[in-house]
Amino acid sequence: MAVRGGAGQSPEPVVRTGIIGTGNRGFHLWRNLLPLEGVKLAAACDIKADRLDKALSAAKRDNPAGFSDYRKLLERKDIDAVFIASPCDLHVEMAIAALQAGKHVYCEKPIGTTPESIGRLLKVARSSDRILQVGQQLRYGAQLREVIGRIHQGVAGKVLMLKAQRHAGNDLAQDGSSADWFFDAKRSGDVIVEMAVHNLDVCNWIVNSRPERAGGFGGVNLWVNQPPGRTSMDGYTLSYEYPSGVKMSFTQMFFHPRGLPGGGQYFYVYGTQGAVDVSNARFYPLDGSEAQALSTAPAFSGEPQLKAFFDSIRNRTRPAVDINVAAVAALTAILGREAIYQKRVMTWSEMGVAVELG
Repeated sequence: MAVRGGAGQSPEPVVRTGIIGTGNRGFHLWRNLLPLEGVKLAAACDIKADRLDKALSAAKRDNPAGFSDYRKLLERKDIDAVFIASPCDLHVEMAIAALQAGKHVYCEKPIGTTPESIGRLLKVARSSDRILQVGQQLRYGAQLREVIGRIHQGVAGKVLMLKAQRHAGNDLAQDGSSADWFFDAKRSGDVIVEMAVHNLDVCNWIVNSRPERAGGFGGVNLWVNQPPGRTSMDGYTLSYEYPSGVKMSFTQMFFHPRGLPGGGQYFYVYGTQGAVDVSNARFYPLDGSEAQALSTAPAFSGEPQLKAFFDSIRNRTRPAVDINVAAVAALTAILGREAIYQKRVMTWSEMGVAVELG
């Protein structure tokens, strides 16, 4: 890494950064890297020329190089770190290539879409001395960190059950920039892996564990063959059980009407002393006494996970979402997906991947 620092200032390493994939999510990340101190946007890659041109124009301050082949970007010796924001089925391939090229890696979630591919990446990541952080940014939210910390301290007593959901009133844009892969379950991993991995990771975080088994039902209920050839679900319900005996219920749907109570995303944690509404940072005692606020921090402010990535690079510290956290989250989603697909209770051991939290 180069060193930057003016008179009277401590030298700060400049991390020369590239990005692979400049669609909606990739461009959002790219744009939010611009104001970060000590970050130079050195290169961008996309197979679609209009997206690449947009990204290069946005970062003209740093005069980044442009590529249509990600392997050419990784060959650059002047790049220290790479962001990967490609379709989900390419995450493992690109993350492995970037690590083997000696780059620090920030890979968007999910870290992988199949147990086999996740196992391959785990092997490479564990043998690498590079930082690998995955884009499950909820773990960097100040309020969530504080509330879950209080749960771990026992504010609700022993945790017994969780109820969580991710409900929307409409489908993802079927003509948007992600339409050519999002609705193909083989490419996205299906909506539970592509989207709900965030929610399921929070549930794992709360329990500080991973599920032992899962069962559920789902499919395409409303948006049948929309867009044509669609294979990804638009609604499902799942039940998980953790080794400690904690039970968790999770649903996701794209047809919860706006205005109908109970929409959006939430996490309810039920314990021996009461319940926690995690999303609203409130504890409800079991004896019916007045609810208590657990945090006054903002729910999520800015993009703290981006600064944390570069701090990990400079300080050689372990990211909050490292390969183990990311692999467990993805496998939790895959476990639920396969339970739905195979119409039976699936067990963690069937994933065939040796990974635990911690």
